Amino acid sequence: MDSATEERLLQVFQDLHERPERGWEEKQTTAYLVEFLQREGFEPQPFSDMTGLYVDIGEGEPTVGFRTDIDALWQEVNGTFQANHSCGHDGHMTVALGVALELKKALADGAVRLLFQPAEETGQGAKAILEEGIIDSLDFLYGTHVRPLTELTDGTYAPAIQHGAAKMIQGEISGTEAHGARPEEGVNAIEVASALVEALKRIWIPSSASGSVKMTQLQAGGASGNVIPGQATFQLDIRAQDNETMEALTAGLKRAIDAVATLYGARITTNVKAEMVAAQTDTAAKNILQQAITEVAGNDALQTGIVTPGGEDFHFYSYAKPDLHTTMLGIGCGVIPGLHHPEMTFNRERLPVAAKIIARALLLTLQKQQELAYD
Repeated sequence: MDSATEERLLQVFQDLHERPERGWEEKQTTAYLVEFLQREGFEPQPFSDMTGLYVDIGEGEPTVGFRTDIDALWQEVNGTFQANHSCGHDGHMTVALGVALELKKALADGAVRLLFQPAEETGQGAKAILEEGIIDSLDFLYGTHVRPLTELTDGTYAPAIQHGAAKMIQGEISGTEAHGARPEEGVNAIEVASALVEALKRIWIPSSASGSVKMTQLQAGGASGNVIPGQATFQLDIRAQDNETMEALTAGLKRAIDAVATLYGARITTNVKAEMVAAQTDTAAKNILQQAITEVAGNDALQTGIVTPGGEDFHFYSYAKPDLHTTMLGIGCGVIPGLHHPEMTFNRERLPVAAKIIARALLLTLQKQQELAYD
């Protein structure tokens, strides 16, 4: 990749950074990506029933793919709630476009599919892509994510990111309102919520496992302080480093809710607002990506796979299709102050290198597939 292309990609990043959009609302982003790819002679395929797109590069049916997320977060920035690219998806899209430019020059045999997936932050984007059947022909699928300094030093790259599982659960407590002077006549939704918080602390998992369940939001009561509140809403955040532990925590949560509801005579209902499964990194894909890192950036730039408590809906692809070989490139680019911080920033000079690494991994994968086909 020449310096002119690298400068162009940095401008692409700035363009995308300045047009953040929430999940399922990425219309301007999709239009920008389509226009860019069309100018380069590609034939991008926007999704008919949602934002996002895919584009095939090469001849024949694609067997190898790369996925990027395109949505931004919704958060308070300088006192105003707005869409904000504080998770690096603008950088991931830049990498994907850089991959397209690299493959345009280097791809001779086979075909690659680039996926521009909406709504990663909602935990629903990958599921929507799966329903579209867009990855059915793929044997390998790669992803990428910028990493904070606590996980990767600036200028290093990891061939796998071991994300954990996550669930965001909304709940509602239905008790009975009463006069503040007659609490025995009511079922106080705040007391029910407090009992639930205590019960969450007694959900046991093996000492060797890593996970947590905690209440992160609670709303109850109105303007009158002398009324026992009968209704409350809450949210729970559940984290686990593997899918088996998540199943154990989910089962424990159900027991806790049932016990508290019975004890107080209240009704507690819940629904899953968002869900992420833990990474199931494939060894073959990881080894290919590791080779690509060393070929492009050198041995000193390689760091082993990293373990992180964060979640990523990319892992739904291999969870739903166990035969799909997947892994994610970790980009060490000095993320500060941290992911999801409203003022998050990072070293954008690492994006062109990441694009070259992913492009090289895709080419190596096609080469290995062709070698196996001839054996």
